[in-house]
Amino acid sequence: MIALTIAGSDSGGGAGIQADLKTFAALGVYGASVITALTAQNTMGVQGVYPIPADFVAQQLTSVMSDLDVRAIKIGMLADVAVIDRLADMLAAVPVPVVLDPVMVAASGDRLVPVEAVAALRDRLFGVATIVTPNVPEAAVLLGTAEATDEAGMRAQAMALADRGPAILLKGGHLDGRESVDVLCIDGACERLTSPRVATRNTHGTGCTLSSAIAAHLAQGAPLREAVAGAKAYISGAIAAADELTIGRGHGPVHHFHALWRHEV
Repeated sequence: MIALTIAGSDSGGGAGIQADLKTFAALGVYGASVITALTAQNTMGVQGVYPIPADFVAQQLTSVMSDLDVRAIKIGMLADVAVIDRLADMLAAVPVPVVLDPVMVAASGDRLVPVEAVAALRDRLFGVATIVTPNVPEAAVLLGTAEATDEAGMRAQAMALADRGPAILLKGGHLDGRESVDVLCIDGACERLTSPRVATRNTHGTGCTLSSAIAAHLAQGAPLREAVAGAKAYISGAIAAADELTIGRGHGPVHHFHALWRHEV
């Protein structure tokens, strides 16, 4: 099976295209890529962003889709409105599941996309997405409101986003508590998903990894709820094993190959 990631490159290897391809490989899916931006980035933060022109992003997508039998698409960082508009037009004609991870701010707090891209992402790409996977800050930005501070607020914001069409997985990792609670809304019905909260600073790339894991399971033919459950199990394992790695001096990555590697890096 083949999955495609459309996202930015993380030179530090913990998020973006690199995290997506690692996730695809770990879950037994062949990964292809369309790069939307280059970043100068490491575990300490983002030092620079270099957007790829919309025409070349479109050329990459045409090259992949004209040859490979892509079964699911994950979309991550999109750097400008022109890229968003071009992708929305092209993906409207592509009959495969699309997982949209609305990446806007890095875990370090660095903004990755301009403000004007937020409305374009919401207004254009929600129409082609099967599921959108914002975290609490991203959901607030998409809705133009304050961040949710509890589970009830998360549910209300997830339902408001789901009213725009796609399924919504609102991730609650930014909130406090012994459990990490997510809210999944599909076809007007919302449910609570939980996982143990792990005490680690090595959480770089969690959002990219979760969304690409959903895409990997969808590429293998899993129904949406099963794909989300499988992705949640995978990211939980990757976070739990993150401290087995020693990568960089800041917020290191999750352990994408926790089920395959048995030695310390």
